[in-house]
Amino acid sequence: MQFAIAILFLVMDKTAVTSYTFRLFAPNNIDAAVIVDHLDWKPHPMTKGDDGWFIAEIGLADGDYQYKFNIRSKSWFNEEDAWVTITDPRATDIDPATQNSILRIRNGVKAVDEYVWRHDDVPLPVDAALVIYEMHVSDFSGGEADPFTRGKYPDVIAKLDYLAGLGINAIELMPLKTSPGDFNWGYSPIHYFAPEPTYGTTAELKKLVDECHARGIRVIVDCVYNHASTENPLTQIDHDYWFRREGKDPEQNWGPEFNYEYFDDRFGKCPALAFIDDSIRSWIREYHIDGIRFDAAKQIDNFDALRSFVANAREMSPSKPFFTVAEFIPPVPEVTEPEGPVESCWNDSFMYAVVDYLKGSDTDIDKIKNALDPTQLGFSGSVSVTNYLANHDQNRLFLKLGESGILDDELYLRAKLGAFILLTAVGVPMIWMGEEFGEYVPMSEQPNKIHWTLLEAESNQSLHDYYGTLIRLRTQNDALYSSDLTFVHEDSENNVLAYIRGSDETGRAACIINLSDSDLNGYEFRDLPVTAGMTEMTVGHAFEIIDQKIKLDLPRRTGLLFAG
Repeated sequence: MQFAIAILFLVMDKTAVTSYTFRLFAPNNIDAAVIVDHLDWKPHPMTKGDDGWFIAEIGLADGDYQYKFNIRSKSWFNEEDAWVTITDPRATDIDPATQNSILRIRNGVKAVDEYVWRHDDVPLPVDAALVIYEMHVSDFSGGEADPFTRGKYPDVIAKLDYLAGLGINAIELMPLKTSPGDFNWGYSPIHYFAPEPTYGTTAELKKLVDECHARGIRVIVDCVYNHASTENPLTQIDHDYWFRREGKDPEQNWGPEFNYEYFDDRFGKCPALAFIDDSIRSWIREYHIDGIRFDAAKQIDNFDALRSFVANAREMSPSKPFFTVAEFIPPVPEVTEPEGPVESCWNDSFMYAVVDYLKGSDTDIDKIKNALDPTQLGFSGSVSVTNYLANHDQNRLFLKLGESGILDDELYLRAKLGAFILLTAVGVPMIWMGEEFGEYVPMSEQPNKIHWTLLEAESNQSLHDYYGTLIRLRTQNDALYSSDLTFVHEDSENNVLAYIRGSDETGRAACIINLSDSDLNGYEFRDLPVTAGMTEMTVGHAFEIIDQKIKLDLPRRTGLLFAG
């Protein structure tokens, strides 16, 4: 009898109805209602409090529900106080077919899903040691030698061992928030608390992050806080309460721009800032992300807002590192710490200097020195810039070189030199997916999967292996991810540059670059601190030490790295 009673209790507990409070912040609106599938989509009136929140308490048993809100709009483009139906601006999951908000009740409380984290205790690399791999979830997989389209979170998980084997210790995912259409880059977000459902479920996204952490790989997410999609529900509630009526710059306008200058004295807050801060906290709490890239930070044009974003992120991640990097073009030291709001700045200047040289422009050693050592441009630390040879907004290095008439073996030679400069420079290196094996597909906002079959070619595999060697050297050698770089040799006649990475504290590595188109045999260095106990680490290049001089052959357009 006791056993039967226990079973009856469990069944009853699962079907017990508890009160759930629906909430909608709309301080200037006069009326709102919630409509829920469980209630046959009949409007349930909401009550507005002095704090500007509409609430409605509804009895719900454990289960999955879909809902929306009806509200009398205050947006200038709607009729005054006209009823509109909207998705919950703070919905944590969206049904892609209907755009309904999804609510899951488990044990009487809201739950995004039932995922159980397994690898939160794995140590993760510090910011200075990061080597970032930028990817688009859909295009990262599906270019294999089979008909499967892939392009989901589990397909990224399937390739994590590949990334770990390459030495990658951070991935940067292009925007994940829900966006219009079946395929897009994510730079027009609709829902700021819900991930894009076409990539997979919320639990699958969590598993991706968890599996990254299991391999010591951090997860950085590209986030758009300058603007939103016109489909964002806040635009329908009261457009001008959160957004500017007109954009700051008509030529740089991609949707309604958040207004971080408007402050509501009634509630002691900036509505736009409070909304985004809450979104940031939600993503860190739910998805355990390890960093944010702030898209269009220059267009946000508000360092106080950026500081608030960063402060909230760090507050949510007190026990682990959290990387913040801004897209700020052109890059300037003022956006980075200690005076600026973020740790790092995307460094287009590095890309243009190095790629222009690799394409065949006249060698400008000063530009290469500035690319290698951004402190010469006023940046202060080892993470103040994030360097790259290409990114999602740029055509790939192989395509740019090919368009300049650089083909065949020369293409791979120059790509390897670009990789050498990238991975021995001061700053955080970032690799756009496929660059490590010579991907060439042009930039496109349409489906554009990378060609994994390129790795079947010897030259592409050799480039991949060279990247792997440099990445491992960097992540395992404190000198190479320090902020210390000293130029010790500059030969402008022969276009040879030598520099030391590191210090007494970190140890040192010596780097030599032959930027010229000539093999320089028997080249001598008098002041290069290379000893007989050191090894050339990239290809095992031979050298001699004679009368305290280093003598070696320098192949054209090649970098060499010496370490003990």
